[in-house]
Amino acid sequence: MTTVTLLHPGAMGAEVGAQAHRAGARVLHVPTGRGSASVERARKAGLEAAGSLGSALAVSDLVLSICPPHAAEDVAREVLEHAFTGVYVEANAISPDRALRIDAACRERGVVMVDGSIIGAPPGADSSPRLYLSGDQKAVGRVAAVFEGTAVLARPLDAGVGAASALKMAFASFQKAARVLAAVSHALATRHGVGAELTLEAESITSGILAEVDYLPSVAARAWRWAPEMEEIAATLRSTGLPPDLAEAGATVLRHWTADKDRFDLPLEKVLAHLHTPDDQD
Repeated sequence: MTTVTLLHPGAMGAEVGAQAHRAGARVLHVPTGRGSASVERARKAGLEAAGSLGSALAVSDLVLSICPPHAAEDVAREVLEHAFTGVYVEANAISPDRALRIDAACRERGVVMVDGSIIGAPPGADSSPRLYLSGDQKAVGRVAAVFEGTAVLARPLDAGVGAASALKMAFASFQKAARVLAAVSHALATRHGVGAELTLEAESITSGILAEVDYLPSVAARAWRWAPEMEEIAATLRSTGLPPDLAEAGATVLRHWTADKDRFDLPLEKVLAHLHTPDDQD
């Protein structure tokens, strides 16, 4: 039986741990210092309480870290202060650089780190989040096996540490920003009494924008006139007392494509490359 220590189980972590438990793994958590809500979540998930982090790590094959991103390095350091020699699964929404720093710290202590990222809602009857895994392929396989047959869909990547985190950052950069943009758009429309009309127009927008990569050359080709429009949007938001930051950022990004005016046949590879700063382009 594989034994897993789940660190600081929040809503997502507890449900992920529950899936591993139902699949036959022994899943431990450390209630010491945790709030009553966290302890109750772990109990309902069927997780086993350990007396201390040290005692949990002493019997664990894997450590699964699912915590707020800002705490990821502190949590890793806390684990690495103990004599743990298993696999450390860094499954937080962090940058590839942060993942690599944690990997380096793990290597110094002889610990293998697997870079993980979770995309989707907590697992349940109607939700099957994807757990992307990158790094040492043998260790990745061990982690994936823990979730075989569960609502957590383990998806190994043939790539090193940082790849899974990069995927999460790429997906979340769109997902989270899109929700924020929606809030700002509705605040602007409501302020001017056209909220219902905006909702009606929203029904005509495709829901697959992130998947429509073939449309991106068209965006670059139109950027020369979209950038000034974004500046007008920023001015409108500013005059209404709403934050113009995202609109201003949009205009800044569009200016990366200034030289691509009306080049609708530009290859996607070049369109994406032009978004990089000169020092980053190969």
